[in-house]
Amino acid sequence: MSTASVTVEGVSRFKPQYLLFGLFGLMVVYVLFHNEGFLVNLRAPVWQHYQPFKWWLLPHGIAGACALVLGPMQFSDRLRQRYAKLHRVAGRFYVAGAFIAGPLGIYIQVIQHRMGVPLSFTMVAATHGTLWMLTTGIAFAFILKRKIQQHRQWMTRSFFVGPGIFLGARVILGVTGLENMGPAAVETVIWMCLAFSIPLADVVLQVQEQQRSRPVARAAKAVAA
Repeated sequence: MSTASVTVEGVSRFKPQYLLFGLFGLMVVYVLFHNEGFLVNLRAPVWQHYQPFKWWLLPHGIAGACALVLGPMQFSDRLRQRYAKLHRVAGRFYVAGAFIAGPLGIYIQVIQHRMGVPLSFTMVAATHGTLWMLTTGIAFAFILKRKIQQHRQWMTRSFFVGPGIFLGARVILGVTGLENMGPAAVETVIWMCLAFSIPLADVVLQVQEQQRSRPVARAAKAVAA
C-alpha cells in the first residue's frame, strides 16, 4: 500500500501547467523587452502613432494587462483550493478585462483604419475580440451554474484566445523576423494564431485529463494487486 502511494505521488508531481507557466513567463519577458519597451521611453517615435487614440488605448491596455496577469492564476489548483475567494475575485477581474479590452481593441483598430491601416486588420481585431469575449462568457456562464469542469475547459480556451494570441503572435513575429516583412505577413501570423488557439487549448486539456487519470488508474491497479 505504501509503495502504491509513493508511486502515485511521484507521478502526480509533474503537471502540464508547470511547463505552460514557464513558457508563458518567457513569452511575457520577451514581449516586454521586444515589443513594449517604449512604455518606459516617452520619447519613442511610436507614441506619435498612438496619439490619436491614446485615451482609448489606456483602458484597453490596463484591462488587457489584468487579464494577462490574472489569467494564469485561474489554472493554479493550490490557489483555487486554499484561497477560493481570491480565485473568484481574480476570475471576475479576468472576465471584466476580457469584456473591456475586447471591444476597445476593435474600436482602436477602427480608428487606425481611418488613419490608413488596411480594413483587414479591423476584421482580425473583430474576430479576435469577439472570440475572446465568447469563450470567456461561456466559461463565466458555466461557473454560475456550478459546472466546474466545463468552466475550466472554457477558461483554458479563453486564455489561449486572449492573452495567448497577444503573446504568441508577437513572439512569432519577432523571433522569425516576419514583423519586418510588411502588413501582409503580420496579418497572416495573427490569423494563424487565431486558427490554432482553440485546438491548442484542447490539446492541453486532453493532456491534463490524461495526467489526472493516470494516478487514479495506477492506484486502482496497485490496490487490486
